[in-house]
Amino acid sequence: MTDLQIRPGVAGGTTTSPATRPRLLLALLLCGQFMAVLDVSIVNVAVPTIRTDLHASGAALQLVIAGYTIAYAVLLITGARLGARYGYSRLFQLGLAAFTAASLACGLAPATGWLIAFRLLQGAGSALMVPQVMSLLQQTFTGAARTRALGLYSAVLAGGLAIGQVLGGVLVSADLFGTGWRPVFLVNVPIGLALLAAGARLLPSLPGDRGRGFDLPGLVVLGAALGLLVVPLVLGHELGWPAWGWAMLAGSAALFALFAAVERRIARRGGQPLITGRVLRAAGLRPAAGAIFMIMAAFAGFLFAFALHQQSGLGHSALRAGLCSAPVALGFGFSSLHWQRLPGRLHGILPLLGAVLLAPGYLLLGVLLGGGAEIGPTALLLMTGLGLVAGCSYSPLFARALGGVAPADAADASGVMVTVVQLGQVVGVAVLGSVFLGGVDLPAAAPDSGHALLVTTAAIAGIVGVGAAFAARTRPTAG
Repeated sequence: MTDLQIRPGVAGGTTTSPATRPRLLLALLLCGQFMAVLDVSIVNVAVPTIRTDLHASGAALQLVIAGYTIAYAVLLITGARLGARYGYSRLFQLGLAAFTAASLACGLAPATGWLIAFRLLQGAGSALMVPQVMSLLQQTFTGAARTRALGLYSAVLAGGLAIGQVLGGVLVSADLFGTGWRPVFLVNVPIGLALLAAGARLLPSLPGDRGRGFDLPGLVVLGAALGLLVVPLVLGHELGWPAWGWAMLAGSAALFALFAAVERRIARRGGQPLITGRVLRAAGLRPAAGAIFMIMAAFAGFLFAFALHQQSGLGHSALRAGLCSAPVALGFGFSSLHWQRLPGRLHGILPLLGAVLLAPGYLLLGVLLGGGAEIGPTALLLMTGLGLVAGCSYSPLFARALGGVAPADAADASGVMVTVVQLGQVVGVAVLGSVFLGGVDLPAAAPDSGHALLVTTAAIAGIVGVGAAFAARTRPTAG
């Protein structure tokens, strides 16, 4: 079996020759994914300088941070369906071009309103690009190469969140040529241009299936449902959880129910719904998706609360806070790549074992830091262990989620899973961030901030406990 193989019977029923440089292709795809994940967190440390330079209000700054995530989360499944219809490689390049152009516009934005608008466009570009990464991995890599590619994908997801904070701190502190916060966005431009040039040579020729239904009603209803869910979760705490936020959450639940009804109706009429029942019934997808959602919510929520505790409780700089967060992300990435080297008899229980161990691990970390203690070697070692355990659970879960999906459904399944990961991060930051901020007024004394972190880790333990229940319902699938 080759490292890279285009499966027959997909992408409109065509067959394409295997790519000759699979490693370069994988690097290209993962670099695009990394840039998209990086921009979720890299802007956080630039907020003080943006406020000063553009005279931005608190609400405007929140939209600068959240606008990217909102557009990204809402449009992911739409991006996946567009890729299936018009070609994964074509949509990857289009999304990358839009992301790169929007990054340039963000870096040159003359006022806050323009910056918010360009951040929304940046998120939309990511939503076009990112689903194609998983679809291309699903369609081209097989066997052990596919499992390793998924491990690298997991490492990128984990590393991007933490590295974004470190890189953002470095760029803002450097104040290159007196540009302040602008390199946080402009750094994407040369990288994006290089990836576009590489993509023209490396991406496989996979034509889309133009005969595939677009399901415009499903796209509209699902997009509205996701928007009504994500916007209040992202902005709720900053704005004091206003009544309109709760109304949006209630409207989101109603629209998700309407979406299910619309999809069933389209299927009964012989159409092609946005998310087919066949995808959702694929072996292991739903319980694995539930477990992944909980693990990513815990992971992203912890990184957010931990960064707040360091900067506003312990007085750490943004750069130091990012470096102290790095062990958990590095551990996650390392085990995502190497979990298969563990004895084979452990592979079947890794997802459940990892989720079960995470709960007391997070709680123990909260106890260590709950009194406001500085972050010493013991805490850093424990965080490394938490990352290792999380990666050992997450990566095999992702393989189980997609292992039972037919190649023809790869795009739809990819859109679902990438959306699950992104929503897990959004919900984790919103819920656990609210738990932390509800327990302390920042800036605060280290013991007060530490106590809020302890309460937050207790909530995290509960979340990963639910994830363990989902993980227990999954079963290994054949590679």
